[in-house]
Amino acid sequence: MQTITKSAELSARRKKVVPNAIGVFNPATAVSAKGAFLYDLEGRELIDFAGGIGVMNAGHCPEPVVKAIQQQAAKLIHTCFNVAMYEGYIELAETLADLFPHGNQGTKVMLTNSGAEAVENAIKIARQATKKSGILCFSGAFHGRSMMAMSLTAKTGNKIGSGPFAPEVYRIDFPNFFRYGRAFTSEEAYIQYEIQKLHDFFLGYADAGNMAAVILELVQGEGGFNVCPPAYVKALRNICDEKGMLLIIDEVQSGFGRTGKWAAYQHYGVTPDISTWAKSMGSGMPIGCVIGRTEIMDAVTSGTIGGTYLGNPVCCAAASATIEYMKQLNINELGEKVGQVVRKRFEKFKQLYPKVVGDVRGLGAMMAFELVKNGDPAQPNPVLAKDLVQKCADNGLIIISAGTYANVIRILSPLVIETKVLNKGLDILENCLKQLVNT
Repeated sequence: MQTITKSAELSARRKKVVPNAIGVFNPATAVSAKGAFLYDLEGRELIDFAGGIGVMNAGHCPEPVVKAIQQQAAKLIHTCFNVAMYEGYIELAETLADLFPHGNQGTKVMLTNSGAEAVENAIKIARQATKKSGILCFSGAFHGRSMMAMSLTAKTGNKIGSGPFAPEVYRIDFPNFFRYGRAFTSEEAYIQYEIQKLHDFFLGYADAGNMAAVILELVQGEGGFNVCPPAYVKALRNICDEKGMLLIIDEVQSGFGRTGKWAAYQHYGVTPDISTWAKSMGSGMPIGCVIGRTEIMDAVTSGTIGGTYLGNPVCCAAASATIEYMKQLNINELGEKVGQVVRKRFEKFKQLYPKVVGDVRGLGAMMAFELVKNGDPAQPNPVLAKDLVQKCADNGLIIISAGTYANVIRILSPLVIETKVLNKGLDILENCLKQLVNT
């Protein structure tokens, strides 16, 4: 007689009460977590390469953060900042403004509950500041599942049956050399072609005089860890300045050490007018923010932004403790170190299986490899990716996929992961890939 596991029982209970549309990205369960490990209902120790989708840069349940949450919860859980202000909100805003200065005339911070909410508010702020309505976004983009964020998100599978979508949203191709650059003599030639398309866009598709902002992920998260070329980003910054548009950079998944710097934009030598943040900002507590130049943030009409729970005292305490802990750890150095180890192993995968691993890419520890058929960028292999996620789970490793075709395996492990644990996880990933390729 086959024994039903506790994980299977929980899955059955889930099916009865949770909508099917809430996806299952990995079959794992969890009852506790610490550092880079999850512990499931069967008591198994699982190496976590997903980090709650990029949320656990500082690790699961870091002691200073747990302590800060406990202490704050015992004193003040909620007032609504608009009703009775508290120092924790101000302290966190000051810390963020110091970490991410936006221009020379001052920086202001609006706290939110999530990344999607940060994006929603960033668009409202940009439109009010410029008194224009058009927003330009990119293919492969993911900015959330609320209405404006969903309108900006590219993948149609995230939007089925949810329209009509927000108007005045325009989309242009993200410069993805691996998939679309084969007809060009070099990557530089391809990038120049895409930059010219950007200029042409404002002649043939949307008048720059009506465009409030461009929103961009420098490393696309759900889109498959596509890294925006520096030359393209600098050209985009110049175009925004020339045409009176704001540059919004979405750092929700790429921020707080993930790329080896506090912000991905710090790799590019550009500063956004507005940026959006969440995920690892609070070690798993629901908090995000919008950061922007003072004159932009203060151009907003009173009452058009805000909310009941924004900058909740417990979440603020968690975020402040997380950032301080990251500073003590030197989180950016850890991001660089983890990224170097992962990139080296992924390059090995590509050498071993060139017809299967089509591309290795990323920035810092935001690393991924793309699975294809016959070495062809135009033939994505989502079936192999799905099988690899399941096989790794069976062998004690949690990974998740990404990409428009769900054929990209991405790494979002805690950056505090020990090198021996990281290599153990990569060994599992390599062995599982080898078994599936040779089947």
